Amino acid sequence: MPHYRRLYVPGGTYFFTVVTASRRPILTSELGRSCLHEALDEVKAELPFDLFAIVLLPDHLHCIWNLPAGDFDFSTRWHSIKAAFTKWYLAGGGTEAPISESRRRKGERGIWQRRFWEHLVRDEDELKRCVDYIHINPLKHGLVLRVRDWAWSSFHRFAAAGDYSENWGVGVEMENDPDVFGGDEFQ
Repeated sequence: MPHYRRLYVPGGTYFFTVVTASRRPILTSELGRSCLHEALDEVKAELPFDLFAIVLLPDHLHCIWNLPAGDFDFSTRWHSIKAAFTKWYLAGGGTEAPISESRRRKGERGIWQRRFWEHLVRDEDELKRCVDYIHINPLKHGLVLRVRDWAWSSFHRFAAAGDYSENWGVGVEMENDPDVFGGDEFQ
C-alpha cells in the first residue's frame, strides 16, 4: 500500500486539485454548483479557511486556501466538504458512478476520487503561478476561447480588483506551450 506524505504547515497556503469519481462531469451542473457552495459554506463556518482562488470545471476543481494561524488540518476540511456535497448531491437527485467492492466495503460513494492533491505554496512568486494556473485552466481544457468567458472562476474577482486585464490569457496557445503556467506539476 502506498504511503502518502503530506506537508502540514500551520497557517499555510495550499493549492488543491479535487476530482470527481470516474471524472464524471457533475460539478458545473446547477445541482453540483449548489451542493458545492453549500458544502464549502458549512465547512468554513465550522472550520474556517480563506478560499483565495478557485476554478470549477465539469470533473474537477482547483483552489487555493489560506489556513488560519496555528491550523494545518486541510484533510478534515476536504473530508467534510466531500461528505456534505455527496449527501446533498444524492438527496437532490444526483447519481453516482459505479464503485469497486473495495470502495463499497469502506463505505465510500461514487461521487469523488478517494484522495486529493495538495501543494504547499512557498512564496509570492509561486502563489502567482498557482493563481494563473487556476484561471487559465478552462482555456487549457478547451472549454472556452477566452479566460473571461468561464463563469465558474475567481478570475472575475481578480480582474475586478485589477490583478488581471479582462483580456488576460487571450492568444495563449496551450497546445504549443504547455509549460507556460508551470506545466503539469499542478494537475
